[in-house]
Amino acid sequence: MDKKKLPEWFDGEIYEEGSKVRNRFSGEEYRLTAEELSMYDFIMGATMIMEMGISCKNDKMVGELRKGLDWFRENNSKAYMTLLD
Repeated sequence: MDKKKLPEWFDGEIYEEGSKVRNRFSGEEYRLTAEELSMYDFIMGATMIMEMGISCKNDKMVGELRKGLDWFRENNSKAYMTLLD
């Protein structure tokens, strides 16, 4: 799988290695590249913060979460469907 460059707006942690990730609801697993794992963790962290109600009114976070989901869908639609849809 080609490595996809993370977008300029991304300010999360950038990993050097990928890993296998498990969907928290279905239990399905998918191996992600380092870039995909970095974006996945960013998405999951933003989702958890929003679920706790900490920054429900933070438009920047909501926008970046949506951009992260769009990036993931465009760069690896199969992993997106397995892990995030």
